[in-house]
Amino acid sequence: MRITVQQQTVVTAPYGAWPSPVDAALVASHDGHPEYVGTVGEEVWWTAPRPGEGGRRALIRRRTDGAEVPVLAPPWNVRSKVMGYGGMPWAAVDRVRSGPLVVFVHFADQRLYIHEPDAPGGDAPRPLTPLPAVGEGLRWADPVLHPERGEVWCVLEEFTGPGPTDVRRVIAAVPLDGSAAGDRAAVRELTDDRHRFVTGPRLSPDGRRAAWIVWDHPRMPWDGTEVMLADVAEDGSFGGARAVLGGPEESVAQIEWAEDGALLVATDRTGWWNLHRLEPHVLEPHRPEPPAEAAGGWEGALGGRPVELCPREEEFAGPLWKLGHRWFAPLTGGLIAVLHGRGAPVLGVLDPRTGVLADVPGPWTEWEPALAVNGTRVVGVAASPYSGHEVVELDVCTGRSRVIGSAHADAVDPAYYPRPLARTFTGPDGREIHAQLYPPHHPGHTAPDGELPPYVIWAHGGPTGRAPLVLDLEIAYFTSRGIGVAEVNYGGSTGYGRAYRERLRERWGVVDVEDCAAVAGALADEGIADRARLAVRGGSAGGWTAAASLTATDLYACATVSYPILDLVSWAAGGTHDFESRYTESLVGPFAEVADRYRERSPLHRADRVGSPFVLLQGLDDTICPPEQCERFLEAVSGRGVPHAYLTFEGEGHGFRRADTMIRALEAELSLYIQTFGLIRSDVPTLELLKSAVPNSTGGAS
Repeated sequence: MRITVQQQTVVTAPYGAWPSPVDAALVASHDGHPEYVGTVGEEVWWTAPRPGEGGRRALIRRRTDGAEVPVLAPPWNVRSKVMGYGGMPWAAVDRVRSGPLVVFVHFADQRLYIHEPDAPGGDAPRPLTPLPAVGEGLRWADPVLHPERGEVWCVLEEFTGPGPTDVRRVIAAVPLDGSAAGDRAAVRELTDDRHRFVTGPRLSPDGRRAAWIVWDHPRMPWDGTEVMLADVAEDGSFGGARAVLGGPEESVAQIEWAEDGALLVATDRTGWWNLHRLEPHVLEPHRPEPPAEAAGGWEGALGGRPVELCPREEEFAGPLWKLGHRWFAPLTGGLIAVLHGRGAPVLGVLDPRTGVLADVPGPWTEWEPALAVNGTRVVGVAASPYSGHEVVELDVCTGRSRVIGSAHADAVDPAYYPRPLARTFTGPDGREIHAQLYPPHHPGHTAPDGELPPYVIWAHGGPTGRAPLVLDLEIAYFTSRGIGVAEVNYGGSTGYGRAYRERLRERWGVVDVEDCAAVAGALADEGIADRARLAVRGGSAGGWTAAASLTATDLYACATVSYPILDLVSWAAGGTHDFESRYTESLVGPFAEVADRYRERSPLHRADRVGSPFVLLQGLDDTICPPEQCERFLEAVSGRGVPHAYLTFEGEGHGFRRADTMIRALEAELSLYIQTFGLIRSDVPTLELLKSAVPNSTGGAS
């Protein structure tokens, strides 16, 4: 049947049967976005994804004439593995006569390299740090170049034994002359390793002080951190290190120095990550360091409370998953560029003297924590529901903003893009649940009257994270075919204050599962989704939620589970990397006290409750959620007659970055929905759903 509406022919066809130009190869080619932005003289540099080049991250520079050129040719891959998720992997300075000097981390060996891209005749990167004795036992991140000292200061992560938690972290100085490339002793450690985690140092304007952030197990950085301050001697050594802010129940996510020597901090001491200012007199070295349990917090002993610059029930920062995230940046003249909001962060300029905050006009509705400044210019990475991530520049003096890099270009007619809706649902106990709906949408197709669409509930990773409301061709892949998507920012998500974030405390596997189910059920109750054709999907912590949902409710017809956590017991017993090895103490509870809870909530130990088909996707090089958990889960499901497939991918870690992997994974997921929902289409290979569980490590389905 064909009908014409406004001179356009519209075809009536069942949901899920619509043809679409958004294929898996297109999605894979546009996966990822610019990251780690910085200014080098008048140029802007950033890292960019290259899915078609083995998933490497390229370092890109925008010259003053507007040309975007790579700093390094393949196979150089600018990406750090510190803490498992990495951090700022490069630093550069502009030398007036000889051009830029850049120091970067190469992903393959995790060594620091130095490079002069404008050197006559070309300059091959030279190693600055030694090869570790074992594997990638020396890792680096969050570098700060000090060419006048002949050093780069950065975070050093050093493995001291074979176990994933046999690790120490310090701030270290690496000589720029290459003398440390073959001699670990030439690396000068600036801090001791009494703190489990550290960020890179921030040097005061006068060069006399350095500040950094620390935290320790079992806390995660969004639970509680401290700000450390040290005096910098003439030889560059640190002395008199002391805590000046923070504590076990206060998360300081970022620090920067103001021009007048005050320390600007993003802290959630009010229940929201807001900006505060520590006056210079509060930072004097003679003040004692109080004990962590001191009544009244640090300011009781310091004699000065941090000054709140713009009190709002909004977030001016976020979770410190990667070292080097920047949600705010001081500008010349005292203004501060800030990201702020409830849910989606937007860019604004704050006058700290008056508290006036002016938002930047433009089409962008979501900004990444990657701000950089040069004088009165602000550079960041921004996107919207109808445009991908771009590098954007704001001139504070004129108020004008413009795209200067990675400009969005429509890969297909934007008429195929989804039309998202932000919604707030009601969950158990009347609690609010934030979500984004992406209904099926196609410019040339509609469904028969009375038919309800299938919907897939997407659970984001983290779980301390959030699903952004931006253009995602992976979502368009489904919505343009007639399959709806609902992204759920379940309790525990960031962007809505500490209380919302802490709903998940000791209730992981309960609140997240309940909130996703509440949204799915509401969509069915409202007549938006077909109750018989609901699915759930997620990766990492979202994979946990998807798998746990299969064992907790019969609401979902199937599930897509990617690089998941499936067994809390083995996770707590050293089954993951150091950064998250104690994460479950806040998410589930101390293992020694609630060991039964770890077993009761784990999908692995509830596998007998799985009755719906699923596909399990896993990278074989994943050290965060190792394949071993998937294999044990499949053994537990074996023989129960549950249709499933297990796809593994050589060379992939936690999250997929290679184009061929993403294509295969996306087509497998669609094939699962075709078979489970009874959809009519033949444009993807049929995924064989088996009823046995024999793990296959060659990249095939079991």
